[in-house]
Parts: sequence; structure tokens; C-alpha cells
Amino acid sequence: MNSDSDLQIAGDLLEVPHLLQPARKHPATVAEFAGLARALAADRAQWAPLVQYDATSRWYHRLRTGPGYEVWLLSWVPGQSSGSHDHGRSSGVLTVLAGELTERSESGSRALAPGAQRVFAPGYVHEVVNDAIEPAVSLHIYYPGLTEMPMHSARCAPATQDVVPA
Repeated sequence: MNSDSDLQIAGDLLEVPHLLQPARKHPATVAEFAGLARALAADRAQWAPLVQYDATSRWYHRLRTGPGYEVWLLSWVPGQSSGSHDHGRSSGVLTVLAGELTERSESGSRALAPGAQRVFAPGYVHEVVNDAIEPAVSLHIYYPGLTEMPMHSARCAPATQDVVPA
């Protein structure tokens, strides 16, 4: 019989601190990085005052760093694109904060509205573009921190370029 007696036998786990996992100060799993991105996205007061728009190139700002990872804030005016690229040995989480972006990859094209998240592994090739008529803002978390961003042309080997988050 399952009833309150099961709880009485096991006790309340919250009352036995040595049975609980300690809370992590920094994310360590894909789910935790995605959760960090959602938490930062929800805290508009933290990131919105920092956003700037640049008509000549994508604007970016490193928002935070942690052990082995970094968080970037990017803005995109209409027509701006990352170009086709991968993130070297870094995995990442892209979260759209405002506006709409389009992600193009080998598997097709997808529109990303505010709140949309994309998680990618090292070597994942994609292009992010603002095809809309309004500016967009996105948040990017890289683990390990971004050290390279090889650019790709259609069916060509990657050519290395300066590191610019995307």
C-alpha cells in the first residue's frame, strides 16, 4: 500500500541535508546552460540597457563569464548576418531575446521568435540572419568560451576568421 506511510518510512528528504545534492554555483549540463539563458532572458532589466545597434556591423557585448563559459549579448539590425560558421570546439545555446532571427543550416531554415532557443554541439555549421524589418537581440552562451569561429562557404572547407560571437 502506498500512502503517507511511505513518507513516514523514508522521511522528508528536505529534512536530511546530507541526502541533497549541493546547489551548483555555475551550470555544468546542457539543461543548466539552457536554464541560465532563460533566466538571463527573463531579467530584461539586466540586459536591455546595454543593447546598442550598429548599422555597419553586428554589435556584441560579453555579458558574463564563469568557469569555462561565457555569455554574449548581440544585436542585429535588419539584413545583418553571421555568415555560415561553426564555433570550433565550443558548444552553445542561442536564445532570442527580442525581434526575430532566422537560422539556416544543412537541415533547413527556421524562424526564431523571442524565447526560442537553439542548442548546438562543437562543429555545428549554421548561419544566423535578421531577415525581419525590425532589429533583434540574442543571447549566446558558449562552453568552453569561444576561441575560434571558422567561417564556411557553400561546400567549401572552413576558413578561420577573428572570433566574433554568433
